Amino acid sequence: MIKIGILGGAGYTGGELFRLLINHPEAEIVFVNSESNAGNLIAEVHEGLLGETDMRFTSETPFDAVDVLFFCFGHGKSATFLKEHTIPAHVKIIDLAQDFRLEAPENDYVYGLPEINNARIARSVHVANPGCFATCIQLALLPAAKMQLIRSDVAVNAITGSTGAGQSTSATTHFSWRNNNLSIYKPFTHQHVPEIVQSLRQVQGFLEASIDFIPYRGDFARGIFATSVLHTHADIDTITKGYKEFYKNAAFTHYTDRAIDLKQVVNTNKALVHCDKYGDRLLVTSCIDNLLKGAVGQAVQNMNIMFGIDEAAGLRLKASAF
Repeated sequence: MIKIGILGGAGYTGGELFRLLINHPEAEIVFVNSESNAGNLIAEVHEGLLGETDMRFTSETPFDAVDVLFFCFGHGKSATFLKEHTIPAHVKIIDLAQDFRLEAPENDYVYGLPEINNARIARSVHVANPGCFATCIQLALLPAAKMQLIRSDVAVNAITGSTGAGQSTSATTHFSWRNNNLSIYKPFTHQHVPEIVQSLRQVQGFLEASIDFIPYRGDFARGIFATSVLHTHADIDTITKGYKEFYKNAAFTHYTDRAIDLKQVVNTNKALVHCDKYGDRLLVTSCIDNLLKGAVGQAVQNMNIMFGIDEAAGLRLKASAF
């Protein structure tokens, strides 16, 4: 059994991660750390777990007792935590924050997008889990990059559920504000754009175009639906063949010839991708569950790869749609 520690376990990602791992056939949760909830029952904070567990949060961090740590901190806190604590060299780390997503000589974190880095993840000790918007948008564009089709600016619009903003309340997450409402935020400057560019450059070999990304806050709890538009003279048959070839061995990302709906992926680790051609414009639609394929589902997928077990272990989930 893979022995697991979870740090920052009181937020949405911590609760979803626990939900997956208590049903994982090869995982054993040793501790869930939360300074603010130490001593409280996990099921009292994550109420969807009532009847599933009697574990409690702890302020302790017994690193020597685990094989892997999941960092579910807010952005910027992982790097600070590592400066203040010594993690045993044998303990693997999967960081769900953005601290190490941009690969750099000063750290050994591998960018954890299995569709392009599976072999590197399998050899790694430290993995930086991709961002939710970044995952959805990259999976839409990476096959096009492989075919070297991204030669001009790409227009991207994507809408996310309220859970993408985290569990702490703010002016834009209250139900009375979010209900029956839409708004944009961080146009062209969203923090996930650099990691999208990093992956596209990795696959295409170059990227001189910009990713013009407009994020939307959606009137729903979970999921991301994205549309990406790029210009190319390649015909749709060549494009769809390239997309299917790119994802033929992917465990959770699927190209479909039919138009997609968000509810097909909510509560799953799946990503769905579909292409349409209008003149010289290629429209790519993609969707994921922001908390699963966009966060902890992908983190568990990365853990499976790192430990050499079935990539889909603990992640065979049915969409909530019916």
